[in-house]
Amino acid sequence: MDRRTLLQTLASTATGAFLGVEPGLLQTAPLLTRKIPSSGELLPLIGLGTWITFNVGSDPTAREQRTQVLRSFFAAGGRLIDSSPMYGSSQAVVGYGLARLGRPATLFAADKVWISSAERGVAQVEESRHAWGIPRFDLLQVHNLLAWEDHLPRLFAMKEAGRLRYVGVTTSHGRRHDELEKIMRSQRLDFIQVTYNVEDRTVEERILPLAAERGMAVIINRPFQEGALIERFRTARLPPWAGELGCTSWPQLLLQFIVSHPSVTCAIPATTSSAHAQENLGVARGRMPADAERRRLLDYIRTV
Repeated sequence: MDRRTLLQTLASTATGAFLGVEPGLLQTAPLLTRKIPSSGELLPLIGLGTWITFNVGSDPTAREQRTQVLRSFFAAGGRLIDSSPMYGSSQAVVGYGLARLGRPATLFAADKVWISSAERGVAQVEESRHAWGIPRFDLLQVHNLLAWEDHLPRLFAMKEAGRLRYVGVTTSHGRRHDELEKIMRSQRLDFIQVTYNVEDRTVEERILPLAAERGMAVIINRPFQEGALIERFRTARLPPWAGELGCTSWPQLLLQFIVSHPSVTCAIPATTSSAHAQENLGVARGRMPADAERRRLLDYIRTV
């Protein structure tokens, strides 16, 4: 074991001990990362979404189970967690889990503004921050472009004042791509968040190239189409060459296709399973497929 590997192993073991994770469950291989263009900060290719999965209200058993998901996510090297006021109790459940875990210092907290009133946007951000139980967000995004003309100036002012690190916008609707493109060309965003997966590749045409041109990080939502893609391939045979890419399941292969696009910074699959959280992060521990291998996957999917 060389010095770098030894240090990574010791760091992972220490993190696992802090989080109460058995050392045997930790994966110590380094995670693949991408730079946030506006700062050079590195983020792991896989994050964690909370849409639906963390909306469990005050149910104590469900809250503890989601805490275990967070525990596994951090122990495996995860950093970016994404939520929104739109997601019901998800923010409060994330905050509960973070408190239970001692608020891991590696957290990259990404949330959203989702309100039509610009005046109430600042109050909503503060409510979200309180729900998470953190001193500030790393990233705030205008959710689904709602009232973006009013919210973005306030978010940029927060960033300038040191109350926020990054500013972005999101959409999960292809019909909004024209408006998104206009915003990307007129605003100095740090991040955009869009939908991208093997069945929905429209962002390949204009949005992803423009993000690269404008120096914007890209978060990918709905990587599994809210579970529909996993269900579709549940009984399908993995391609015989999946092992060459280090993938042992369809979810890993589907995620690998997404994050192997050079303009993608991070994908945020949501899950209620600790094992799946670690499996998802395993995608960022192998090599990324080349263009020819990505095309081969698409060709194979057409036969399934």
